[in-house]
Amino acid sequence: MTVTNDIKYIGVNDHKIDLFEGQYDVPNGMAYNSYVITDEKIAVMDTVDARFGGEWLENLRAVIGDRSPDYLIVQHMEPDHSANIDVFMQKYKDAVIVSSDKAFAMMKQFFGTDYADRRIVVKEGDTLTLGKHTLTFVTAPMVHWPEVIVTYDSYDRVLFSADAFGKFGALDADEDWACEARRYYFGIVGKYGAQAQRLLAKAAGLDISIICPLHGPILSEDLGYYLGLYNTWTSYGVESEGVVIAYTSVYGNTKKAVELLADELKACGCPKVTVNDLARCDMAEAVEDAFRYGKIVLATTTYNAEIFPFMREFIHELTERGYQNRVVGIIENGSWAPVAAKKIRSMLEGGKNLTFTDTTVTIRSALTEENKKEIRALAEELCR
Repeated sequence: MTVTNDIKYIGVNDHKIDLFEGQYDVPNGMAYNSYVITDEKIAVMDTVDARFGGEWLENLRAVIGDRSPDYLIVQHMEPDHSANIDVFMQKYKDAVIVSSDKAFAMMKQFFGTDYADRRIVVKEGDTLTLGKHTLTFVTAPMVHWPEVIVTYDSYDRVLFSADAFGKFGALDADEDWACEARRYYFGIVGKYGAQAQRLLAKAAGLDISIICPLHGPILSEDLGYYLGLYNTWTSYGVESEGVVIAYTSVYGNTKKAVELLADELKACGCPKVTVNDLARCDMAEAVEDAFRYGKIVLATTTYNAEIFPFMREFIHELTERGYQNRVVGIIENGSWAPVAAKKIRSMLEGGKNLTFTDTTVTIRSALTEENKKEIRALAEELCR
């Protein structure tokens, strides 16, 4: 795959993986991206997952032939990108690794060596000249590991963005970018919005025409769209108007309340209503929805003087990622001592700019006519 005349894609598609990082469902596989810049000197940008080392080296050889790479630039040490560093260094004996100081410390942990005699340590603003291509290194700590750097090629105006702007799915998957990029961002990078914002601020000072991430497609058209979405996500802004309802239900009564609320919201003219049954849905997609929309309703039962486990896990997923700037409504159910609303508020108390609705619905076992009025009032409040 050609990125520019001098930059070629040498990554791989993984269609055998079922769970990325052991937890994220990836029905359309995963791409591990790597690139090579050919100039007077050759620079390879990152490696790939351990299982694809042979295919990756074949891809590299198909581009450079019998030439030997001069540099391996390591932007991120997560094993899906770094697993073949030692394989590469053993094959190309004269190559030099270019990376951050913290990355070399991690190489010592992974491979038993920090390549002290074959390395260049770079920091913010350092450059490397390949010929007509000059690479500038930009530090991006905690996006989403501490050693991360990104690389800007001023000749072709390409930003090699590490895990920023990544998405789930192999490159041959025909799917919407935003959906899987959003799920990827909030699942993997979402805790580090402030750090990602700092990277965006640095990127704003660069003249970028192409973004080459370590996962997902190369972005070269309508960059304003991708940058705009990323700015919204990293600043915890509201991407879409609407209400997401996340619920758990044991015997169906809380589910009935949720179904009624969804109908009432639609009747009130709510632009979008999304419902997630936390016991059955993909938790990562429910998290994605929670960050996409500006309003959320949490509906759950009291369970062992706590809240139902799936709801507790869901709220933990939100707070771990800095959930903020949202309106929150609550529906609780409890046959003798409902405490779910109290527990939910307690779990969310550290969130910034969270506004709770005036209406909280408390169900005691089954819906009453009074509960139905409260649900209608909650819908009207959320739609104002």
